[in-house]
Amino acid sequence: MLYDCRSLADRDRGIAAAIEAVKNGELVVLPTDTVYGVGADAFTPYAVKALLDAKGRGRDVPPPVLVGSRHTLDGLVYMLPTAARDLADAFWPGALTIVVEHSPSLQWDLGETGGTVAVRMPLHPVALEVLRETGPMAVSSANKSGQPPAETAEQARDQLGYAVRAYLEAGQCPEPVPSTIVDVTGEVPRLLREGAIPLEKLREVLPDLVGREG
Repeated sequence: MLYDCRSLADRDRGIAAAIEAVKNGELVVLPTDTVYGVGADAFTPYAVKALLDAKGRGRDVPPPVLVGSRHTLDGLVYMLPTAARDLADAFWPGALTIVVEHSPSLQWDLGETGGTVAVRMPLHPVALEVLRETGPMAVSSANKSGQPPAETAEQARDQLGYAVRAYLEAGQCPEPVPSTIVDVTGEVPRLLREGAIPLEKLREVLPDLVGREG
């Protein structure tokens, strides 16, 4: 079912349907500030498997996790590095994904993570409204592997079809550029992917950040 969140009534119905779907272990497509994402409850292993299957991906490519609050990050890690805290304070909500070591006590199975997880708080009102009710969601770009990322929910539906329970349409992505990814699990923070937030902006917060050229 596709809900047009540009209409107030449809938006309310769509968000309610998406929250219910996620809590039932089903997949949803939702807008973010980068590209549309296909998501599932991060703590429901069969839902995460369904997400990977829908995309045509294996467990060797675990999905990132989206959160609806900066404070949720504290609950996902055993101890939050200062670099991660500084980055989140500066750029969240926004197009920055932070790779951290997740707490070993978490009851989830995102795939072959090696004990790390990529976390982001998106700057989109629809996504945040859903995430604040569902809690952390495993979310990957809403497309089949190898295909271009969807810039509308309708494009996502063309690729993912009936694998997804609810599609939340909010129009064309304003800037369909992927998020920047920074890894803070090592001694020195490292840029893994250049994206919407440029390296020089990140270095204003973390001067010792190692770029991809490093």
